[in-house]
Amino acid sequence: MVVGVSFDTVSENRRFAQKHGFPYLLLSDPDRRIGLAYHAASDPDQAHADRITYVIGPDGLITHVFAKVKADTHPAEVLAALS
Repeated sequence: MVVGVSFDTVSENRRFAQKHGFPYLLLSDPDRRIGLAYHAASDPDQAHADRITYVIGPDGLITHVFAKVKADTHPAEVLAALS
């Protein structure tokens, strides 16, 4: 399962998903609680989340962390980690 988290509101996320054909679940985190917990934000006033990918195993434990996400190479990196 792929889940995205954004600091935008639910309605902003809905518009983004519709505009870009975003096929994944996109959660709204306007109070930055998830972003702060997963180190995608360093303070609650940060405007945008840092782009980080966490791969979480069936046991709920984090198996991989991708702290530097580059759109052109990232999908292949994640697929390689999953295989």
